Amino acid sequence: MASIARRPDGTYRPRYRDADGKEHARHFKRKVDAQRWLDEVTASVVTGTYVDPKAGRVTLSAFYATWAARQVWAPGTELAMGLAVRSATFTDVELRLLRRSHVEYWVKQMTAAGLAPGTVHTRVQNVRAVLRGAVRDRVIATDPSDGVALPRRRRREHAMGIPTPHQVGALLASADERFTTFIAVCAFGGLRLGEAAALQVGDVDFLRRRVVVSRQVQRGPNGTAELRAPKHGSERTVVAPDRLLTLIAGHVERHLTADGPGRWLFPTPTGTPPHQNTVGHQWRKALSAAGLTGLRLHDLRHFFASGLIASGCDVVTVQRALGHASATTTLNTYGHLWPDADDRTRAATDGLMSAALDDPADSLRTGRP
Repeated sequence: MASIARRPDGTYRPRYRDADGKEHARHFKRKVDAQRWLDEVTASVVTGTYVDPKAGRVTLSAFYATWAARQVWAPGTELAMGLAVRSATFTDVELRLLRRSHVEYWVKQMTAAGLAPGTVHTRVQNVRAVLRGAVRDRVIATDPSDGVALPRRRRREHAMGIPTPHQVGALLASADERFTTFIAVCAFGGLRLGEAAALQVGDVDFLRRRVVVSRQVQRGPNGTAELRAPKHGSERTVVAPDRLLTLIAGHVERHLTADGPGRWLFPTPTGTPPHQNTVGHQWRKALSAAGLTGLRLHDLRHFFASGLIASGCDVVTVQRALGHASATTTLNTYGHLWPDADDRTRAATDGLMSAALDDPADSLRTGRP
């Protein structure tokens, strides 16, 4: 129900009741302005975009506290979301007063502070998830972060570090003996750090020559190591080469004393799977011993993927080997490594030239037709 009444002082008072029966009203000097406001409210009710004007009187930090409590997140996601919201320069601004300029100023500050473009993108996307949650909860009508310009990131093919076979060989030769097999599992099995850290002896099927990835180690809220399902539900079976299995078997024989398939493949002195900080320390030692810099342990996963692609594996095969949620993820990450139409045309033409030119040359040289 909506109406416009003229008050004794000559102003116009439009009013309406929302879905909860609560009355809202404003005052205008002109009836045309009152009607325009009432029409806008009516349109928002009809289209389902209506928001109670008083609902946005909550700050970003206060809304996040209640919204986050309802989300189902892995510990790493919870930490990242909390960090992003705390870093925002408008946490104490009421959502109804939040403008695009607030977000733009925050982005400018992060960029000026020297944060990497990827970090800026991640933080903005995390805060944007909160703001979109506020839109869905009808706390605000629109997301003020929409359309905010973010710093340009390097093209994936330029930003991605892929170790050479020589570098991987140097790491394997220089790392501590106990850490050598960890490096090999990441380089020749494509496992993420947390997935390799969570491997048990029973996950390695020596008979069928495969490794089962069914869990990962993640850093918990208090910095502790916690076991979780693999990222994005990427449980999978990795086909293992014989030499990798031989390396794992030797590692088990030399370094594991306990019996049973539930033994951790890379246990700490206390018998627990290694924390990412422990792995990071071992990785830095291996890099230093090999005389290498600028490589991350995750780059071994890129090394594995690039090897599969160079060997002619299709997108689905690479997707399954890496445990990506979809082939789209694989293409977005490694699409630049697949040969394009020009490469295939060049290779085909080279084959035609070889067939046409090499054989006659051989005939002239040997004197045989």
